[in-house]
Amino acid sequence: MCKNEVMIIGYTQSFRRCETKYMLTEKQAADFLSAAEDILCSDRYTDYTISNIYLDTDDYYFIKHSLDKPIYKEKLRLRCYGTADDNSAVFLEIKKKYRGIVYKRRITVPHCEAMQYINHGIKPESLTGFTPNQIFSEIDHLFRKYSPSPKLFLAYDRMAYYMKDKPDVRITFDTGIRSRQDRLSLKINDPAEYLDTGTENYRLMELKFTEAVPLEITKILSELKIYPVSFSKYGRIYTDMIQPQHRKEITV
Repeated sequence: MCKNEVMIIGYTQSFRRCETKYMLTEKQAADFLSAAEDILCSDRYTDYTISNIYLDTDDYYFIKHSLDKPIYKEKLRLRCYGTADDNSAVFLEIKKKYRGIVYKRRITVPHCEAMQYINHGIKPESLTGFTPNQIFSEIDHLFRKYSPSPKLFLAYDRMAYYMKDKPDVRITFDTGIRSRQDRLSLKINDPAEYLDTGTENYRLMELKFTEAVPLEITKILSELKIYPVSFSKYGRIYTDMIQPQHRKEITV
C-alpha cells in the first residue's frame, strides 16, 4: 500500500509546440553555442538526467505505429528527473504528434501512486481540480483500450537553454542515451546499455518552438551547415535492440 508521506500538489501541464532534431558532433554543438551565446540563456536546471519508462503493448503497437510515420501518433511514458523514490513527483504523460505538431498532456503525481495505477489500475489520489482529472481521463482511456505495461527504461543527460527575448523557444542537448529492458523502475539507477547513434561524442540537439524558428537561429544553423534529422530515441532502440531480439526469439 502506498503511503504518501510528502504532500505533492496536483500539477498539470498541457502544451503544443514544434520540435526539430539535429544530430551534432561535439564540435558542432560547441560552435553552435558559441555563435548563439548572445541570444541564449542557460535553463534554470541546465544540466540534469531525464529517466523514462515507456509503456507499450505486448506487441509494441505504439512504437511500431510511430515508426510507420502516420499523420497521427502517440506514446505513453512515465518520466522523472534523476532517480525517483516512492514520494518523488513524476510525470505520467501522453505525447501526441499530429501533422508535425507535438502535443503533451500530463499529470504529476507521487511515484508510488503512478505505479499503483500502472500496475493495478488504482486512480491516483493526488489528482485535484478539473484539468488533472480531464487529462487523467485521456490517459485512462488509452490504458483501457490498449492495456499497456512498462516495456523500456530509457535515460539520457540533458543541457537546456532558452532564447533571451523568446523564452518559449528552447534548445536542448541530450547525450548518453541508454536503456534496459529489465528492472523497469525509475527507482533503480543501475547500468544500462548505451545507444550507438552513429556519431561519436554526439549531441542530440532539439529545437522547440511554438510558431516558427527564429531568424537568428536559422541563420546560425545555415552558417554552420547544421541540418535536421529524423530521430526517435525509443524508435531507434526498438529498431536496433528490441526488434532483432524478438525476431531471434521467433525463429528459435
